[in-house]
Amino acid sequence: MSPIVTEILGAFWFFLPCGVANMMPVFAMFTPGLKKLNYPLDCYKTFKGIRIFGDHKSWRGLISGIIGGLITVALQAHFYNTSDFVKQISWLNYSNVNLILLGTLAGAGALLGDAIKSFFKRRTNLKPGAPWFPFDQIDYILGGIVFMLPIVQFEWWRYSLIIVLYVGLHVGATVLGYLVKLKDSPI
Repeated sequence: MSPIVTEILGAFWFFLPCGVANMMPVFAMFTPGLKKLNYPLDCYKTFKGIRIFGDHKSWRGLISGIIGGLITVALQAHFYNTSDFVKQISWLNYSNVNLILLGTLAGAGALLGDAIKSFFKRRTNLKPGAPWFPFDQIDYILGGIVFMLPIVQFEWWRYSLIIVLYVGLHVGATVLGYLVKLKDSPI
């Protein structure tokens, strides 16, 4: 396998817990028993008369994102220990990492990055769900990277690869969602 392909697969594999965490709130909406957690993350607080994050950022979303990050990291560690291919592409030795901390930081970083973006989005008077390119595509990526920095550091070009790859995947998924009529906008 070429070194470029190995690095692309490594970027995808390393950042997968953040990608899964970013998708979890959508699935959590349809999960019975989680209705009680559908309480706004900002607890209805305002900043200069405007809701801090809005109704679309909930404790249910944050908790489901952290759980998604934890499960994904646990699966990554399992496959790292059982697959030579996964060992070959991995940027981390999962045997030397605190998996609970990594999964928690990945999930929380992705969802809180999205919440921070929502803080600024509310100040632009954009409606919740309205497209805000490129911030909608990069919020969870930057949040995940920043939150994981205390325990994992890479060269700058690896972070650039993560950003390019996951922005591309996000745009592709959004366009696909639009084409199958699950999204109102292609961006």
